[in-house]
Amino acid sequence: MARRKKKSAAPAPESGADLLQAALERYRPLLSENDFAALLAELDRPLYPALRVNTLKADPAQAIETWASRYGWQVQPVPYCPTGYRVTESPAPISQTIEHRMGQYYIQDAASMLPVELFDFDELDAPLVLDMAASPGGKTTHISSRIRDRGLVLANDSSADRITALRIVLNNYGAINAAAARFPGEKYGAWFPETFDRVLLDAPCSMQGLKTTESHPMRPITEKEQSALAQRQARLLASGFQALKTGGQLVYSTCTLAPEENEAVLETLLQAYPGAVEIVDLSTRLPVPAPALAADGERAFDPRVQRAARLWPHRFGTAGFFAALLIKTAPVTAETEPPPDRPLEQAGMRPVPPREGREISAWLQKDYGFDLDTLLEAQDLELWQRQEKIYAVPSLFTRHFRGLPVQRLGLLLAEEGQTGRVLSHRVLSHRVLSHRVLSHEWAARFGPGFTRGKLVLAEDQVAGWLRGEDLHSPPAHTLPKGFIALVTDPAGRNLGRGRILHDRVKNLLPARLI
Repeated sequence: MARRKKKSAAPAPESGADLLQAALERYRPLLSENDFAALLAELDRPLYPALRVNTLKADPAQAIETWASRYGWQVQPVPYCPTGYRVTESPAPISQTIEHRMGQYYIQDAASMLPVELFDFDELDAPLVLDMAASPGGKTTHISSRIRDRGLVLANDSSADRITALRIVLNNYGAINAAAARFPGEKYGAWFPETFDRVLLDAPCSMQGLKTTESHPMRPITEKEQSALAQRQARLLASGFQALKTGGQLVYSTCTLAPEENEAVLETLLQAYPGAVEIVDLSTRLPVPAPALAADGERAFDPRVQRAARLWPHRFGTAGFFAALLIKTAPVTAETEPPPDRPLEQAGMRPVPPREGREISAWLQKDYGFDLDTLLEAQDLELWQRQEKIYAVPSLFTRHFRGLPVQRLGLLLAEEGQTGRVLSHRVLSHRVLSHRVLSHEWAARFGPGFTRGKLVLAEDQVAGWLRGEDLHSPPAHTLPKGFIALVTDPAGRNLGRGRILHDRVKNLLPARLI
């Protein structure tokens, strides 16, 4: 008997044009003739940049009006995101503003704003949220805004290369009630079953969204690679569902239009946990209908899958996207195992003693007019210290995940610095005088609310300051030598910190912002 010849997988397209054409041919059967023509027309139009206002630092309506006037922007609101705006006209890139450097808004494709907006947080005062594949942090920061930086968002990413970006984004955004961890997302269901109020899985995907962006470029992919992705997506989704509390909500999303990674993955979950999964109908949550597919060729999906949303570029003016909102209606069984156990103390952290905590509060009140005690109580925060660095960290983390190793926790408040050396009584040795140095992250988050400790630059000094230059002709002030001042421009915009010296103000802008 003749041996059947093994079928070889089709090679991935090489060029960008070939890649796009292959994707279009893949999706042509899924659309009507008119819809497909509209899709082709849409791909010739530019994809406008979009931003989401950081509500931890700015009022959305007031801020977007000010920025549009200041920078000559024309903007359109994103219909399903109250804090999101497309910038349809801008003389300069929207990444080149003071406000963007200081984390007052996050640049994000409009489609990517949908997943977090699907959650209902109203009934939760301090939600426990898991973001399973979080880097670079856009959706994590969105969660922080929506939960008003209360409770805890545990942002996880398995990639060592991507965790640094996640940490930087969270710090720049000013999120306090957030932690970043680096583990396989598949582990969370076994480690923390029935734990989280909300779970977001913005799954790693093939990025076949048709309209390319800097953060989501289309890339070549083989059928074998896509199959492996779909299998991993199903494992991640099962893990997230296991980690979700009964009655909790899970959002599954991808930036691809491939049914294998969307509708098929949802169907796999429905089959794995019959009677425990409710897919919420999103038809009323969007400005135009966007149902998921009923079938892919000869494969018919479970009718419930159609309740998810499939954002075609020609219908929404975005890159292609998929999102589903799930509710866990019953507990599910799963194998469990203990999570890693490395208490914060083993990582070199310790709680700040009460007396030192009172000293820190008094210092912030005296120098900056900032009420730390009220903030700690309102947002359920604790003060912890690692060597000379002082952090405000969420109490929910220390209560539920104290042994989980993390890459980033809370927000840096201050660190111990040195004012100089003084001669001890008739002794030739010197004693170091220490003082606390306010962190850039804390000043960027809370500086606008300071009532003291500010230095206002003249208009002609701002450009040099943003280039990282020291200020050699400081404005008149009464701040003492060595003081860390909050620096602003005449319009009140936060420009970071400066150290008052004898003849100048030393620029303390972080190098990444210069």
